[in-house]
Amino acid sequence: MNTIVLGYDDSDPAKRALERAAELSTAFGSKVIVTSVAPMLVGRAGGPVDPADPPHEHRRELMRAASFLAERSIEADYDLGLADPASHIVELAEQRGADLIVVGTHEPSFLERLLGLSVSRKVERKAHCDVLIVH
Repeated sequence: MNTIVLGYDDSDPAKRALERAAELSTAFGSKVIVTSVAPMLVGRAGGPVDPADPPHEHRRELMRAASFLAERSIEADYDLGLADPASHIVELAEQRGADLIVVGTHEPSFLERLLGLSVSRKVERKAHCDVLIVH
């Protein structure tokens, strides 16, 4: 296993996924690519969000993940995305030739299940490589 893509949003499930990706990276000598993806939304003034400037919270998420991995001497790349999170994670994995995608999950609400809003389930359906969903 050479490359692991991790979808990260600083939630508790994502933190558990980060820990699991770090364990796998250490065990297999894999490179980790951490991505934090801001969904493409309409801005407050009614215009689109600037793709060149994803929200600052996603930059902070990546910095926290970088700190965690650096403490463990794990080599990683970091990616800020502005797109549909699941699609971006899968596309990034394909572009980088990832062997594994790691994402966290939580128990979805009735509305999330009804509307199909689970990023982890979308990644699971779209990915062309193995997917580890960390509960």
